[in-house]
Amino acid sequence: MLLLFIVGLLVHFVFFASIFDIYFTSPLVHGMTPQSTPLPPPARRLMLIVADGLRADALYELDENGDSRAPFIRNIIMHEGSWGVSHTRVPTESRPGHVALIAGFYEDVSAVAKGWKENPVEFDSLINESKYTWSWGSPDILSMFAKAAGKHVYTYSYDANDEDFGAQDVTKLDTWVFDNIKEFFHAARKNQSLFSQLNEEKIVFFLHLLGIDTNGHAHRPSSREYKENVKLVDEGIKELASLLKEFYGNDEKTAFILTSDHGMTDWGFHGTGHPSETYTPFVTWGAGIKYPQKVSAQQFDDALLKECKLEDWKRRDINQADIAPLMASLIGVPFPLNSVGILPVDYLNNTDVFKAESMFTNAVQILEQFKVKMTQKKEVTLSFLFTPFKLLSDSKHLNLLRKARSYIKQNKFEEAVSLCQELIQLALQGLSYYHTYDRFFLGFNVVLGFVGWASYASLHIIKSHSSLTRSVSKVKKPSGLLPCSFVAIGILIAIFLLIQSCPWTYYVYCLLPVPIWYAVLREYQVIQGLVTSLLTFPPRHFAGYLLVYTLGIEVLVLSFFYRYMLTAGLVVLAVWPFTTQLWTRAKGISLSWIFFCLLLAVFPLMPVVGRKPDIFLVMGAGLLVLLLSLFVITSLIKRKESFVNEELVLNLLQMLSTVLSMFAVYSTHNSLLKKQGLPLINQIISWVILASSFVVPLLSPTVLFERLVSILLSSMSTYLLLSRGYEAFFPLVLSCLMFVWIHTEQEILQQSGVSCKQKVTSIQFTYNTDITQFRQLCPDDIRRAFFLVFFLLTAFFGTGNIASLNSFDLASVYCFLTVFSPYTMGALMMWKIIIPFVLVMCAFEVVQLTTQLSSKSLFLMVLVISDIMALHFFFLVKDYGSWLDIGTRADGLNGLSLP
Repeated sequence: MLLLFIVGLLVHFVFFASIFDIYFTSPLVHGMTPQSTPLPPPARRLMLIVADGLRADALYELDENGDSRAPFIRNIIMHEGSWGVSHTRVPTESRPGHVALIAGFYEDVSAVAKGWKENPVEFDSLINESKYTWSWGSPDILSMFAKAAGKHVYTYSYDANDEDFGAQDVTKLDTWVFDNIKEFFHAARKNQSLFSQLNEEKIVFFLHLLGIDTNGHAHRPSSREYKENVKLVDEGIKELASLLKEFYGNDEKTAFILTSDHGMTDWGFHGTGHPSETYTPFVTWGAGIKYPQKVSAQQFDDALLKECKLEDWKRRDINQADIAPLMASLIGVPFPLNSVGILPVDYLNNTDVFKAESMFTNAVQILEQFKVKMTQKKEVTLSFLFTPFKLLSDSKHLNLLRKARSYIKQNKFEEAVSLCQELIQLALQGLSYYHTYDRFFLGFNVVLGFVGWASYASLHIIKSHSSLTRSVSKVKKPSGLLPCSFVAIGILIAIFLLIQSCPWTYYVYCLLPVPIWYAVLREYQVIQGLVTSLLTFPPRHFAGYLLVYTLGIEVLVLSFFYRYMLTAGLVVLAVWPFTTQLWTRAKGISLSWIFFCLLLAVFPLMPVVGRKPDIFLVMGAGLLVLLLSLFVITSLIKRKESFVNEELVLNLLQMLSTVLSMFAVYSTHNSLLKKQGLPLINQIISWVILASSFVVPLLSPTVLFERLVSILLSSMSTYLLLSRGYEAFFPLVLSCLMFVWIHTEQEILQQSGVSCKQKVTSIQFTYNTDITQFRQLCPDDIRRAFFLVFFLLTAFFGTGNIASLNSFDLASVYCFLTVFSPYTMGALMMWKIIIPFVLVMCAFEVVQLTTQLSSKSLFLMVLVISDIMALHFFFLVKDYGSWLDIGTRADGLNGLSLP
């Protein structure tokens, strides 16, 4: 068993790691030559203002009195600059949004290896290319661009502890930025060295304003706090524009850009692709920017123009990554080397030749990436196997460049711009082609190895834990031809990879299937016995079982994407007793099973985000826990002649924890509503209850009933602290179903004629079953393994989506902390998910004991079911979309591929 476990662990680790080589490799390349527009730029300096979490409609719309919340910006739109909507891409989060803005490329999916918090591959940005950059704002964002930028980048940030969702006034995050910039320019008048730097060309001022995002999370975008923060930002920008105008003597060489990294949903979240998250404002004015243009009519898919009364002013939409080349063009720095943005020439107020030259530079810059990517792939592929990107051959891209240069010389600037845009589109397609060049080859080998492992595990179950192969006659051992053949295949594969100078990981993916399939074919006797048994099985019964289990697996897979599939599955489980003798022989257990299955089926239909908090539901769940505790104490007193004092103290302690949890939830909720922050006593109570929940169950008696109830009560105290509404009832309903399941399985086993050594109520958690009591597997055991997987998924997805913490309410952790701490908050929300999982696993441990089922055979059956699901997810993994989209597929694969 140990060897099997080690081999299985290795295979699953390789399968898990392979997605990073196949799907989550960085698209970034290095070695390109910097490209900049050869003509003088219109601006000497740029001020980039990023209002984190600002929705487009929140900036542009009028209030209930018909007045603008941002009068200065609205005046810019109508009299000084250009405006539009910046269309962000998912994931709509701060780090990828800022990378797109400043570096010009979208989410580097290899960042999944670092939890999406930073790019694992160094990249170029506008800040790198600038002569000097001064930045103010959040330490998380500023440090990301200052790490590798050099000594020409200066950052000024507040303390990370100031990012407190429960603070009385989080607009201080933005006022801090504005006040520090004013002090900075005031000090520059007395500092000759700084004054000289500020008068250089190609300099950038970067302002990151976090107040709007923090208010949106804490109070929702429709709140007064969010809207007042928009007004504050507008007033701050007005003062800054006036300050720069005065400092530089109105030299008209400053370009301004106001935008956002992402928007926000109505319920205060972001990360996915809802228009409220992907529609962000974009307003620019100053040197090199077109003035407002009045139009009689313009068509867009949204109602923003009409709702904001901006139908008469030309709206120029832009993709978020296109902002980086625009900024580079305005101040004359090289385009960021890794940028895939396309210069929006419609924003430029400059000569046609400047626009054409800038567009030509943009095309060459992106083409450089394509050429480096193609060269890298060509060098490690045999010449007769290399398939180039046919739409953009060497001769074609040279011809397009010559033709574009010819158009510029002939003053055919519009034709040159159009041709460069065509070349850029082809180069971007080519980049994607070479980035995924080896995907099919690697995927085929990984799947081949994993299918071999699943086959071997299935054969091992049949061989060791069933009687299917007993009737098979023994035959001679295979000759040495089989191992020699596989050795030869392995050598040929190794030589093939060596010639192409493949990375060592390729050897692992390609050679691992060889010994696995050799082990499978060595078990030909088991295969023969399995085939013989299947041939004697009634075809209709076989087809029926196959259909049921196939549909069951599909329901499990679909539940990762559609939570209501869990509801459908629970409804089917509720009907299950009618298909067995359980309904006729144990109606009480059957009715309990049906009731709790249907009750649990309600939870996956409830929303996971967007709901308003309902503290009274949490209080109701707490009262139910207290009633359960009283019931337990009463039943124990009746059952025992002398009630042990230690047990009484333990139960009273758990009741006290529940009462304190209810107090902390209610008190914290009211305190945050009054903007008084998180009370220290509540925070201490919450952390103490969390810590005690790990210890108290271990002090309870080892009798099944008492230990399970103790685990539930201790877990519920913590779960109440992490609840915001209906989900507080979820562990209670799930636990009730688990108790019924335990009794159901014992009843079924008794009906099948297997004698049970112990009653459920007398089983000890320390009880060690004698190996001689283990029985052979039967078809019902496959059902039990399937039930376990299904209940585990229900525990995970019952009230949320484990693939993305974005699908959980961040306010769930406010009893523990309100200062933004992604790892601590993430760990707390993950523990909230794990609590139901623990309850299911404890219950199944009892099922395994009561049914006298070998834990080894059970483990392997669950593993095979999980492996089949993992293969589904392997083909569903994608490297684009929101964190939720990517995470659902990646977490589904990773979670199921780990034994």
